[in-house]
Amino acid sequence: MVSKATLRRTLAIGAAVLLTALLNPFPTPIGISYAWADPAGSKAIVDSAKAQGVVGEQGDGYLGLVTATANSAITAAVAEINSGRAAVYKDAAARSGVTPAAAGEAAAKQILQRIPPGQYYKPMGGAWTRK
Repeated sequence: MVSKATLRRTLAIGAAVLLTALLNPFPTPIGISYAWADPAGSKAIVDSAKAQGVVGEQGDGYLGLVTATANSAITAAVAEINSGRAAVYKDAAARSGVTPAAAGEAAAKQILQRIPPGQYYKPMGGAWTRK
C-alpha cells in the first residue's frame, strides 16, 4: 500500500501531466493513426451532451451517463473518451507508482473544479449533482 505522503507527492507531480493528457484524450504513438477514432467528433458530442445534462464527470475520472437513456452516438463518444482516459491513467500510474484508479481520482479532482455551472458531476460514492 502507498503511504498518504507518497500519494500526495505523486498526485502533485502528476496533476499537470494528467491535465495535459486529458485535454488530448487520445494520445497515439508517432506514426500511427486510427481511422476509426474521431476524438474531435467525440468531444463535440460529449460537450453537447454535458450541456444538455445527459453526460457528466465522475469522481473516478471518467465520464458517465446522467440519464437512463442516451442515443448510440453519445454512448459511443463517452466510451471512446473513457478509453483514452483509461490509457492516460494507466500510463500515469505506471510512471508514478500508484494505481490507475488513484490516478483517475486525482485527475477527477482537477476536472471537477473546472465544470461549468449547470453541468452535472458525481463525486465518489455520491449521486449526480448539478453545479
